[in-house]
Amino acid sequence: MDTASTRATLDRLLAAGDGVLRCDPAWVARDFLPPGRRLGLREEEYDVGERGFICERWLASSTKADNRVGPDDEGLSHVVGDHGERILLRDAVAADPAAILGTAYAATHPGGLGRLAKIFDYGYRLPYHIHPPQEYAALVGCNAKDESYHFPAGVELGAHPETFFGVHPWIAEQGAHEILLPYLVDWDSDLILRHARAELQVPGEGFHVPSGVLHAPGTALTIELQEDSDVLAMFQALNAGRIISKDLLFKDVRLQDREAEGERFPLRFVDWETNGDPWFYENRHLSPQPVAGATGDGAETWVFYNTDKYAGKRLVVPAGGTHQVQEPGVYSVFVWSGEGRYAGFEVRGGAPGLDELVVTHDAATREHEVVNAGRDDLVAFMFFGPDLHTQTPTIPRHGR
Repeated sequence: MDTASTRATLDRLLAAGDGVLRCDPAWVARDFLPPGRRLGLREEEYDVGERGFICERWLASSTKADNRVGPDDEGLSHVVGDHGERILLRDAVAADPAAILGTAYAATHPGGLGRLAKIFDYGYRLPYHIHPPQEYAALVGCNAKDESYHFPAGVELGAHPETFFGVHPWIAEQGAHEILLPYLVDWDSDLILRHARAELQVPGEGFHVPSGVLHAPGTALTIELQEDSDVLAMFQALNAGRIISKDLLFKDVRLQDREAEGERFPLRFVDWETNGDPWFYENRHLSPQPVAGATGDGAETWVFYNTDKYAGKRLVVPAGGTHQVQEPGVYSVFVWSGEGRYAGFEVRGGAPGLDELVVTHDAATREHEVVNAGRDDLVAFMFFGPDLHTQTPTIPRHGR
């Protein structure tokens, strides 16, 4: 579809939805781990052959999944209408950024939404890996990938509900950085994890993980909010009983850097001070924080904060309740549970196709309602890009 056609379709959808757009789910496969099978798909739908298994769902995404094989639109969300209309959210933002982002925000944020929300669902702990900081991500034409996690309550935690973070402090303090290098060279074990510390994944809580931090997320079903990127370098060879392709260590390393430095080069990605922080848990742990000024029957809490790169809330509206929402700019919504109406749209948790919206700038900045029409709490998550909420909580700095 060309730009003119995309814009015409977008105009019709915005008019029909009074500035709110509905999204179809975007399923993403990974081929290095088994799925957790908690995304609500039928059993046979998780296995997608050469692509691996459906392990993630990306939410209101304008970011393409960087997989070895897969469809051209993997990871990209489609905006849909009641009469068969279907366009990529990425293309809609590109065709008329002001209509979705607002004129002022679009002018200062040419990259678009600037964030990626997702659910990831693995049957085994993710391998120890890292996301390159911006100076190294830029070498391969990508953004950095700071990210944050929230572990929703009421879901089976899986076999390994703990995440390994960073390195033991002595490694950073003594400059013993090359202790990790033999594991990258030999590429035959998971023993690199003995140099990291594990933290329990607690339902209702989460973590803030900047790029440059080594981590191996546990098996709790996780809602993640991050920068709009899919860069990484794997540091753990053996996981879930198999050796991962070493190509993933060099996935976002330029050929000339790999040839010049080999396995040493990905060690450049490591922020040693943050990885070795003895107060890592205290400085990166996210517990829900109340949102000031919320109006209505519901309760709003910050669950993604401590950064200016993105922000996110959890909204809980009790049965029969109505809550008023007004935000500083465009955001997306994922309805986790319950049913009702959100800004005039029917929504239902656990029903892909009825649980995901984009509230564009014009709709977001005027008051709109969330109505719980069911017997249980209506629980929704709201995701914001950079610089929209400037008064989110900051974790007090512990230690030196």
